[in-house]
Amino acid sequence: MKKLASVLLSALMVASLAACGTATDAGTPATDGGETTVTEGAEGSVLNIYCWNEEFKSRLEDHYPGYEKIDATSGKIGDVTVKFTITPSDDNAYQNKLDETLPGNAQAAADDRIDIFLVEADYALKYTGAEPAVALDVKGDLGLTDADLANQYQYTKDVVTANGVLRGVSWQGCPGVMIYRRDMAKEVFGSEDPADIAPLFDSWEKFNEAAGKLKEAGYTITCSANDTYRVYSNNVTSKWVEDGKINIDKNIEKWVEDSKALVDAGETNTYDLWGDEWNAGFMNDGKVFCYFGPAWLINFCMAADQDGSVAHDGGWAAVEGPQGFNWGGTWICGAQGSDNPTLVADIMKQLTCTESVMTDIVKKDSDFVNNKPAMEAAAKDDSYAFPILGGQNPLAMFCAGADKISMANISNYDQGCTEEFQNAMKNYFDGHYTYEEALDAFYKAVGEKYPELAQ
Repeated sequence: MKKLASVLLSALMVASLAACGTATDAGTPATDGGETTVTEGAEGSVLNIYCWNEEFKSRLEDHYPGYEKIDATSGKIGDVTVKFTITPSDDNAYQNKLDETLPGNAQAAADDRIDIFLVEADYALKYTGAEPAVALDVKGDLGLTDADLANQYQYTKDVVTANGVLRGVSWQGCPGVMIYRRDMAKEVFGSEDPADIAPLFDSWEKFNEAAGKLKEAGYTITCSANDTYRVYSNNVTSKWVEDGKINIDKNIEKWVEDSKALVDAGETNTYDLWGDEWNAGFMNDGKVFCYFGPAWLINFCMAADQDGSVAHDGGWAAVEGPQGFNWGGTWICGAQGSDNPTLVADIMKQLTCTESVMTDIVKKDSDFVNNKPAMEAAAKDDSYAFPILGGQNPLAMFCAGADKISMANISNYDQGCTEEFQNAMKNYFDGHYTYEEALDAFYKAVGEKYPELAQ
């Protein structure tokens, strides 16, 4: 039966690739980027995928050729059953699940083995840099080539590269922009046009100056000090942890200094991201001038489907803002011990290397995809204008931003350090702690989370 499954799977992938306009020899998956070198053998009858939400599931269901949905957590690819295990990230539950299952994956029963798991940038290195390895080598184990990966943005490869080995791929890029309200811009600055607004916000000095003018008109420049955090943190020159010691970069210190001044002046607040107060700024009766985020924030998080929201009425616009940055992203990793390497490799190639598939993702899902030719073409096409942005096409800004992103200073500890630093600084911004007390609280919390680190 295993051999039969392998033959049927190969035939399916040949047919699916042909449908996408690609060519392949029988039994050897290929996409626009070139042929894999995976040696075909008997593969498993169950493809297990571990993730924390349904984003990747929807991409696979909608865009992998030949995928057949069975129910909310399972599907079929040929005669292979696809099973999704979704563990939310709350309280680190998803990572705990990976930590529990990945090390012994190769010894698990065949139908229980993890084949694919997803990671985010904030903790990707924890798994791609693990010793012994828990993620497959994308090139050495799965056979993807430099030619396959040539059109991907370099930073997306850097995130999941450890010790020179690429251990994951992504279908998306997440460069960010500053998203501002057109009506407030017209009232306070005399124009809503991005060409006029961009020069007023192209440095932090100008940004902070503009905050004062907005306050005079009754608005806050952002909803929360945390709105700008990712912009500062993506432009650091050192890592959260250097030589086993906790390190606070100068640009993180600048975020604290600038944010404290804005909070004290009443020009921003200290609300939690995703909370009710934060979401209220998306509504027409809100008093928030701008947010910072990538395409996914614009299209999926700004209440576009809700009557009375700014997005619903096309009332936002976008400019590059003080600094380029990246926020988020999801990476596909093949798990060590997988008994479906051929299918894992083909899923990676189809969803992250095949330009026609990625263009379809842009059209259907409004994702900024990890393919330069696809995005550069979309940036010149007015049909890709965002209704939320009043018909503006921001993709040229996203393309420029993606090329400039550097992830050279990520570490295994980014998620925990970021969460605890923001928690501690909120108390400082609100006046409950002095800066020194906030730092002490941060070091204590990180020390409890990562006892191996020194202050």
